[in-house]
Amino acid sequence: MGNLVFIGAGDSRRDPVELFLDFENAQPQTDEEREIYDTIAKVLDQSPTVLQKLANYTGCEEFIRKAITNPSSETEDEAWNAVLPAVEQLKEFYDFSSELENCFPKLLTALCQDDPKTNLEKRQALAKQFADVFDFVLRFDDLKMLNPAIQNDFSYYRRTLNRMKLSKKHHGEITIKDELANRMSLFFAYPTPMMNVINETTSNFLSQNQSVPQDNLTTALYLMASVCEDMVTNKRFDNDATNMFCLRCMTGAIILYDHLDTHGAFSKKSNIPIKACITILKTFKSESGQEMSTDGLLNALRFTTVHLNDPETPSNIKMLLE
Repeated sequence: MGNLVFIGAGDSRRDPVELFLDFENAQPQTDEEREIYDTIAKVLDQSPTVLQKLANYTGCEEFIRKAITNPSSETEDEAWNAVLPAVEQLKEFYDFSSELENCFPKLLTALCQDDPKTNLEKRQALAKQFADVFDFVLRFDDLKMLNPAIQNDFSYYRRTLNRMKLSKKHHGEITIKDELANRMSLFFAYPTPMMNVINETTSNFLSQNQSVPQDNLTTALYLMASVCEDMVTNKRFDNDATNMFCLRCMTGAIILYDHLDTHGAFSKKSNIPIKACITILKTFKSESGQEMSTDGLLNALRFTTVHLNDPETPSNIKMLLE
């Protein structure tokens, strides 16, 4: 039995839609779904390791500071030797974003080519993976925003690389050269690089794939956001981690919807119950009493959406996110 979720423009909540996404137990139901699921899982199974490495990334600040304030062959070599493995780790993050970029369209096709509600309901394992992508993206970007060492290390690497090109010093040790370094620099320049990859990948997918109408994709996104909000508000899951998972999925779906839809996620014409979504982010309390902050998700809505400050956005919605 599904949730009776009311879908409508803004927060008027017309049109009841019965849909429950069993994120805790969903498994592929057909061979076709299993094939797609296994392909996506090969990528998503790496995400916990990526997040752990990012969380443990300490950077090379001390070595770089010494090389800048007390330049010598010794301090510069020490800084370079510290930055090299750090940048190789940053390349792992960039490479994983490329894997996401390659696999995400497979989910978009499987869930949005035909009726999105039916697909979400019948292909719940793929719907869970769709949510997994948003969960990872929001986690990654939150960690990245809190770690200025990533930008500082890579900036120092590029400056040093340019100097070494002139002197040809350490040339044999340089594996991340200009073209790749430029692409990585563009990736890490975004405050929320993984969400930017998802936004751009989806936009490119829609422009190149006529078999998936944009309306189907935005329908899938507002259904995901609405159902996740409803499941948390109505306490359909007892597990705190599952509820936070739902909130990250909800937030990611809102952000992507806002980038794709002409009117965005915040206007009265949006099908997303945006007031309810923001409210649950602001009022969410852990069932176990464990501290679980949603500040990063609220900031994601504030700073990575494009339509929040539009004149058409109701003032009460803007005030909720002030």
